[in-house]
Amino acid sequence: MQTHEIVRRFTAHFEKNGHTPVPSASLILEDPQLLFVNAGMVQFKPYFLGDVPAPYPRATSIQKCVRTPDIDEVGKTTRHTTFFQMAGNFSFGDYFKRGAIEFAWSLITNPQDEGGYGFDPERIWVTVYYDDDEAIALWKEIAGLPDERIQRRGGDDNYWDMGVPGPGGPCSEIYFDRGPEFGADGGPEADEDRYLEIWNLVFMQDERGELSPKKGHPPIGTLPHKNIDTGMGVERVAFLLQDVNNVYETDLVRPVIAKAEELSGKRYGDNEADDVRFRVIADHARSSVMIIGDGVTPGNEGRGYVLRRLLRRIVRSARLLGITEPCLLEFAKVVRDTMSPTYPELASDFERIAAVVRGEEETFRSTLSAGEKIFEHAVTDVRKAGGHTLPGDEAFQLHDTYGFPIDLTLEMAAEAGLTVDQDRFTALMDEQRRRAKADAAERKVGFVDASVYRAVLDTHGATDFLGYQTLDSESRIVGLLRDGQTVPAAEEGESVEVLLDRTPFYAEAGGQLADTGVLKGDSFQIRVDDVQSPVAGLRVHRGVVTAGTVTLDASVVAEVDPARRAAVSRAHTGTHLVHAGVRNALGSSAAQAGSLNAPGRLRFDFTSPTGAVDPAALVEIEEEVNSVLQSDREVQTYETSLDEARNLGAMMLFGEKYGDRVRVVDMGDYSRELCGGTHVRRTGELGMVRVLSESSIGSGVRRVEALVGLDAFQHATTEHLLVNQLADQMKARPEDLPERINGLVERLRIAERDLEKHRAEAVLASAGALADKAEDLDGTALVAVTAPDGVSGNDLRTLAADVRGKLGDRPGVVALFAVADGKVSFVVATTKAARDNGFAAGKLIPEFAPAVGGRGGGKPDLAQGGGTDPAGVDAAVQKLRSAIRK
Repeated sequence: MQTHEIVRRFTAHFEKNGHTPVPSASLILEDPQLLFVNAGMVQFKPYFLGDVPAPYPRATSIQKCVRTPDIDEVGKTTRHTTFFQMAGNFSFGDYFKRGAIEFAWSLITNPQDEGGYGFDPERIWVTVYYDDDEAIALWKEIAGLPDERIQRRGGDDNYWDMGVPGPGGPCSEIYFDRGPEFGADGGPEADEDRYLEIWNLVFMQDERGELSPKKGHPPIGTLPHKNIDTGMGVERVAFLLQDVNNVYETDLVRPVIAKAEELSGKRYGDNEADDVRFRVIADHARSSVMIIGDGVTPGNEGRGYVLRRLLRRIVRSARLLGITEPCLLEFAKVVRDTMSPTYPELASDFERIAAVVRGEEETFRSTLSAGEKIFEHAVTDVRKAGGHTLPGDEAFQLHDTYGFPIDLTLEMAAEAGLTVDQDRFTALMDEQRRRAKADAAERKVGFVDASVYRAVLDTHGATDFLGYQTLDSESRIVGLLRDGQTVPAAEEGESVEVLLDRTPFYAEAGGQLADTGVLKGDSFQIRVDDVQSPVAGLRVHRGVVTAGTVTLDASVVAEVDPARRAAVSRAHTGTHLVHAGVRNALGSSAAQAGSLNAPGRLRFDFTSPTGAVDPAALVEIEEEVNSVLQSDREVQTYETSLDEARNLGAMMLFGEKYGDRVRVVDMGDYSRELCGGTHVRRTGELGMVRVLSESSIGSGVRRVEALVGLDAFQHATTEHLLVNQLADQMKARPEDLPERINGLVERLRIAERDLEKHRAEAVLASAGALADKAEDLDGTALVAVTAPDGVSGNDLRTLAADVRGKLGDRPGVVALFAVADGKVSFVVATTKAARDNGFAAGKLIPEFAPAVGGRGGGKPDLAQGGGTDPAGVDAAVQKLRSAIRK
């Protein structure tokens, strides 16, 4: 049975039993505790917690998931994967244990010609939480399972949560016995390779805090309702029903391996070391394409770093298989073709995905080239020293600084006849991980107890947002908080959080800053500085009581600052127009990656795998956007179904989760996006958009900053004045300024080169005078002086070599010091006669460098270094004299 058929049957089974089919959420959700969605229930978390009423009592989904803690183990076994699909059914206060067991049992054991999976009931085992007698009784009653095929297990095995604060509960896991050829008798407790887990039924009833009940810690609370959350591993069921040995041989994964076989000329199954590489490519290619599909680009932090690591592990593994040509795009195409029947967006958005993988592969191939050069130098140094082991510090530097994989270092070292000090490398990696873990702990977003907000939501319902229609409203205070606690009243000067039954205030979201304004009561006033939505459906007004005493349940007039709202709305509308302009100029690969809409200004981030945007393209974008303003198009907003919005071609942002009903902001045929922000009525209200800059904010991500409205006019006026001033200074027309300034800059460059030439000639002219100052130390001529002012770097080396030349055939040592900016640099040069007598420049430096707080090194004829203590130069010269006399 093909994987797509397994998915279809799962959805059909639960839809037939009253479950609402829900599309997979993006892998990227606004949850600070999760890097990627790692379980099927994540998108339903607000319903389980009671933050938001569930829109349906039963649901089913096929959720794409990524788990990355064990990236390094992928490929080494056939069990570890980073990407997988989790089929699930969910009940929000509807059915509980009985229903979950009945639905699962019927699907897995019903014959295939009746829509089931057709698993042999005699080969099914289950585990339950150690004290869950109710579940045991239900398994016996519903499935007829005997005692010997039901095993009790502790929290580590049969209590489920997300690994972070949130919902959880005891669970019952379903296993399939693959047969004695796969392991020992005795059920899941004896061997989980033979007895393979295929489905986990979670009886969700608890809310966990920082410490998990899996480890015996009590839950911090009970969920509002008893719920069901199940997860069936699609890939595991696929390899059982396809009668193959593991996930990597299933219909959606094996084609990637086949492509790697084609490109490498090697065969999967011939060599275990190569098999690991084939599996890494297959798994990581799927994960990478799915992650990029949801809007992530490679970077050096967070999700971007994980993606970069996945992609680079593919390139590394392909290289070790002998694939030397670019290959990421070839693997991505296979993933697109195999996965798009379930995730059609992979095909429709493949141009952007392809641009990202191409750009990252080019970057990494350059990194590998640079790393190989560093590696070659390190090997040369080891051989010169007569050694056979590459230091662990060198291997770590290659890994940490140049992104050079340790596996590749080991392989290349073996080819060079060397080993690697892996113990030292591992120690340095462990130290780095400890630092990273400590840093992560310091920056960790802790669990926020939202119970106080939830209590208001449960009692009074969601805040009625009126801000699209009006900027003021008569409202009632339904919640009053100070320092996170509910209070009956607050006095003048106190900071408060105010929850209203209805409000015109926009809460910060979608890149748009929150409204500010005032709440006016009969005898009090509150200045509103910020509005947030910590729990979906509520708007929390944060500010300060500026007059009187505010009390719970008081009536207020809520007034939004109209000037700020208008300025922010102009900026938000401008962002939509700039987005459209960027896509028109650069193509669909330029996808929005973030934005900020503030009064009078906007910031728009977008993916650009090809690098910087040509300045001419920026001018075209600005002109195009301003032509739309001049045409004064109507800005329409309306609600429609998600499917209809797609049919209309509305832009949808990666990582956003949309409901069945969506809000469209439409500017004719120029821009159409899903957006919950506030906007102007006509594009002409923006007046002007002025693009200020375009810059990089990370690998493959660019940022455009622009001004809107009066701010844009003021900037244009200031710029005009500056141009006129420059024209007066240069005695030129404004349009001639670029040519005139370029000419002036070129003349300055020529003058600087001439000056540098004369200075260098003057420095070298002093070589003879310095050589004449040589002192005789037991037959060795020593020149040890501080060089003339202005001599440093290359000039110091050139001067030292020139002085050495002036010493002729005599044994001679030249040591020149230069002092600048509180630091010392020095160069030592030796004549051939001195070297024949045993004087090596590189070995002399350690004799005197500590006197200036420094160090250095080099070859026998020329060496250099630096220090931090200029006052020690005289002492350094004395140390050098002593070393030569010895």
